[in-house]
Amino acid sequence: MHIPDGYLSPSTSVVMYAAMVPVWGMAVKKVKETLKSKQVPLLALAAAFSFVIMMFNVPIPGGTTGHAVGGTLAAIVLGPWAACIAVSIALIIQALIFGDGGVWAIGANCFNMAFVLPFLGYAVYRAISAGGRNRVLGSVIGSYVGLNAAAFCAAVEFGIQPALFHTAAGAPLYCPYGLAQAIPAMMFAHLTVAGPIEAVITGIVVYYLQRSAEESLFYNATA
Repeated sequence: MHIPDGYLSPSTSVVMYAAMVPVWGMAVKKVKETLKSKQVPLLALAAAFSFVIMMFNVPIPGGTTGHAVGGTLAAIVLGPWAACIAVSIALIIQALIFGDGGVWAIGANCFNMAFVLPFLGYAVYRAISAGGRNRVLGSVIGSYVGLNAAAFCAAVEFGIQPALFHTAAGAPLYCPYGLAQAIPAMMFAHLTVAGPIEAVITGIVVYYLQRSAEESLFYNATA
């Protein structure tokens, strides 16, 4: 799901950065207000965990990759705003140091994986596990939905490039694959491989936390 440089136009990249700047600002504000000092190590651990599992990339034809992220799990434990910070840190380090994802594409990659994924995944989790029931089921479905929503966003960002940015002769200037190619390629890999992996990992960790009666490790949105 990491978008490399050269596949999005500069204007698209700027728009995605502009979309993420207020999100990052709000995330920092929310984390300062809600994150307890004893949870700071958990935030670092969530960023490290996300970093590690995202390094196991499966190449997808067309210039991107499929992989788990851990964003919904981070949101379940720390809340979606903290998860946004954790996943963003992992993505920025990967782009700047390891070249996994483009520097110009950091805004887009963070929008997909650090914003859409944890917030939607957590919303689904909360809807299913209301009152603390069905947490494992909620985490499995939420993480699966969140990851595939992020993949769909990346596919759309890829797919609109040929229609918006091309030469006078119609040759694509950036990503050469339209929506008809980008969406099936991205969604097949994430619906069948990366999504189930994300769901299994999240479900196992939530099951363990629930069995250990570690109630304090679950984020309480009303606290």
